[in-house]
Amino acid sequence: MTCNVGKIDRIIRGVVGAAAIAWGVMNGNIIADVVGGVLLFTAIIGWCPPYALLGINTGCHVKKD
Repeated sequence: MTCNVGKIDRIIRGVVGAAAIAWGVMNGNIIADVVGGVLLFTAIIGWCPPYALLGINTGCHVKKD
């Protein structure tokens, strides 16, 4: 599993994920909580399964020794 989510994409996913979780908790919406959790998880690990299937890389650079 290699990194395929860049820095800006990770920040956006983190902010939107946190907002979705907060909104879901305030309104009792479990779907918003799940979507927010998935966005936060992919932001933290830096890997997105749909991006991998579609061959998308939003700027994540892997250091080569």
